[in-house]
Parts: sequence; structure tokens; C-alpha cells
Amino acid sequence: MAFARFIGKTCGFMGYALQTACITHCAFEYVGDFVMCSGPSMEPTLQTNNILFTEHISPRFQRLRRGDIVISRSPSNPKQNICKRIKALPGDRVRGSFPRRSQVVPRGHVWLEGDNSSNSADSRVYGPVPEGLIRSRVVCRVWPLDKIALMTEPN
Repeated sequence: MAFARFIGKTCGFMGYALQTACITHCAFEYVGDFVMCSGPSMEPTLQTNNILFTEHISPRFQRLRRGDIVISRSPSNPKQNICKRIKALPGDRVRGSFPRRSQVVPRGHVWLEGDNSSNSADSRVYGPVPEGLIRSRVVCRVWPLDKIALMTEPN
């Protein structure tokens, strides 16, 4: 009888653990998660090892705005995520890599640039980025604690 009670309690605990894991997974996949920055492309706004809270809702409903900082899959390396600022939206005219060359951002794409323009591989290198590659929008910096700040105000 004690063994049956032990099995029942163990199964009950495992059920709660599984439910908690499912809820956590769904929250991180569909609502928001935490991202650690690395690299100099967003300096001085963001530094290496800053931890950001990001949300996944705006990209899914195409509610991104010019000035938003986003996390995207890299167009040149799909295994890598990049952190950049949206500089132009579909239909906007942007200056390309050559002084007199400009182009219009096509529908379904955005123009991403790092804040550190002298040290950033971004849309000036690989062109407009498909909106489908954008994973999340940065809401705030949560680490380091002395630099906690909202990141939702456009530049």
C-alpha cells in the first residue's frame, strides 16, 4: 500500500513538473524571453554581456516601428542571431553602400543597422532583411542592474 501511494505521489509530481515545463516553454516561445548581447555593433546603446528582455508578439503581428531594436536571424548565417535597430520599413528609401546609390525597402522586409555604424555588419552589407527572420523586439535591458533601462523609445 505504501509503494502504491509513493508511485501516485511521484506521478502527481511529474505531472506538475511537466505542466510547468510546458507553460514555461510556451511563454518563452510565444510571449518573451531573455537574450545576452555579444559584439560591438550596438555600442554605445548595448554592450557585450548585457542581458535583454525581448517580446515575440510585435514581430508576429507586424507591429514593428522605425527605431525598434530587434533580435533577428542573420541573413548571412542562419545559425546566428543578430541585434540591430530598424532604420527603415517597407516602402522607405535608404542609401545603399555607394554614395549616390539608393534603394526602396521591398514589401515584407526591413532595413537593419547597428548603432555602431563603423563596426557593424548590417543591411548596408547584406541588404533588406525579410521580416520573417525577426524573432523578437527588445523591451528593456535587465543586466547589469545599474543600467536597467527601457529600450522601446525610438532613436
